[in-house]
Amino acid sequence: MSIDIIFKIAAIGILTAVISQILQHQGKSEIATLATLAGLVISLIMVLNMVSGLFDSLKTLFDLY
Repeated sequence: MSIDIIFKIAAIGILTAVISQILQHQGKSEIATLATLAGLVISLIMVLNMVSGLFDSLKTLFDLY
């Protein structure tokens, strides 16, 4: 793992915040909420992939299964 994943998650957070603020200023708060939720889901999927890789590494390290 490298530090790239942290930068990607931070970029998603910044982009989501900017989009949310723009949409809220235009009076579309429902769509802003959906955009924020989409950014959260994308970040969680990235983190879940990292956790899955961690468990695979631990499984191979301890010769499980």
